[in-house]
Amino acid sequence: MLVIDDEPQIRRVVRNAFAADGSRVIEAATGREAIDLAAAERPSIIILDLGLPDTSGIEVCREIRAWSSAPIIVLSARHSDQEKVALLDAGADDYITKPFSPSELQARVRAQLRRARLAPAAGPAQVITIGDVEIDPVKPSLKKNGVPVHLTKTEWELLRTLLKHAGRTLTHRQLFHAVWGNSSGDMQQYLRVHIRSVRRKIEADSVKPRLIVTEPGVGYRFESGV
Repeated sequence: MLVIDDEPQIRRVVRNAFAADGSRVIEAATGREAIDLAAAERPSIIILDLGLPDTSGIEVCREIRAWSSAPIIVLSARHSDQEKVALLDAGADDYITKPFSPSELQARVRAQLRRARLAPAAGPAQVITIGDVEIDPVKPSLKKNGVPVHLTKTEWELLRTLLKHAGRTLTHRQLFHAVWGNSSGDMQQYLRVHIRSVRRKIEADSVKPRLIVTEPGVGYRFESGV
């Protein structure tokens, strides 16, 4: 684990939170040091603060993501939806605002490491069963309570994209470009309409969705562990 934060007390909190399970924690106080350590040590997960003294956290995130697939969890005292969107678009996997509880951070780290381990097995050839829903992204086919359900081509592309990144919030921009490419239009409206349609077909209660979750002002996330 690599912890990137210019505040020694924050690095200490994170280090202590993972000391009991024997995790090896390396630390960086600047963006340049962080990039060098990430390249040399290849950590399994990265905890990144935004307020670094020499460069912006988002630039560090973008540079590391260019060559590393390690999950990146951002820590920040900033709360704006626009900043969350920018970070997720830059390649971050999760976002926790300060102040934070060590137990929440531990849970987020476990979830990201679990997703990273399962990612190779969660390719398009795998049939996914969640409760009474069975999804085969390759055929493609969808069954709910054993009954076939029809999805349009666009709905399939949207669902496949969410499944590929299950557990990770995808921004409106990421989803729109994955499904519609460089098309123009109101991406939030397009997504709202098609997400609503997919939810009606796969959720037990589309008004209170548990599979496709909305991250207000940011995007959507597929929850495979419900």
